[in-house]
Amino acid sequence: MTAGQAPRTHLLDGPDGPLEVLQTGSGEPTTVFGHGLAGTIDTTRPFATGVRGSKVFLHFRGHGRSVAPVPAAHTSTPADGAPAAHATGWGYGSLAADLRRVADATGATRALGVSMGAGALTRILSEEPDRFERVVLVIPAVIDAVREDRALDRMAAMAQLVESGDVEALAASLLAEQPPQVQGDRHVQVWCAQQARQLVGTPVGTALRALPHEYPIEDRSVLAAVEAPVLLIGQVEDDAHPAHVAAELGEALGNATVEILPPGGLMWSHRTRVRSLVADFLNA
Repeated sequence: MTAGQAPRTHLLDGPDGPLEVLQTGSGEPTTVFGHGLAGTIDTTRPFATGVRGSKVFLHFRGHGRSVAPVPAAHTSTPADGAPAAHATGWGYGSLAADLRRVADATGATRALGVSMGAGALTRILSEEPDRFERVVLVIPAVIDAVREDRALDRMAAMAQLVESGDVEALAASLLAEQPPQVQGDRHVQVWCAQQARQLVGTPVGTALRALPHEYPIEDRSVLAAVEAPVLLIGQVEDDAHPAHVAAELGEALGNATVEILPPGGLMWSHRTRVRSLVADFLNA
């Protein structure tokens, strides 16, 4: 691959259509990485720095080149504008099926999920407690109850911008979501502009309306059956991913370590610390 050239991805048959996958590294173990809502393979790759073995990154349904789910026929939208995720194909069960399919196809024995990806992993662990040898859950947003926070309104507004095709307005919205102390950083501004260009006009708008009203599992007590080591990484002053969710997941899981970092953005102000936590844990 020459300088400036995008890494080569391929399509893998998923449960509801093709899923875009990138594979890097070599050897054992194999770790699968799942991004957050409106995220990308590129936003997840920094978490793999220093991790040994083979790394597999996927675009969940409707992201990148992965197929968008087809809404169920005669789906109605409630007055609050949030269609049911199961009717739109955006439920956590469907996302878990995407992640499970990629993990099974590549022989992944370890996994990392960010936000939405953490929710998909939580769903898998609730159904297959012994599926992975080691798991990292980064800024989980919800466990087993509907969320009620200010982030819901912001995600609905972001959905409108994605669907409108207004790149500049979407970039400004993404920048406003970043920690105040890094919003003036040119690298952060460029990243937000790049993300906006990738998102406008995509099916992610539907996901931004539906998924925030869902939760991964019905009862967190089932997670006590998970014996594999789990690392949870949270962050204070992140109302879209409350730190108490990571702490509560840690209490529910049978063998968990919880790290709550200061504000500033995990991969902006604390990139070195996060990479060290993840690499040390997954390489153990």
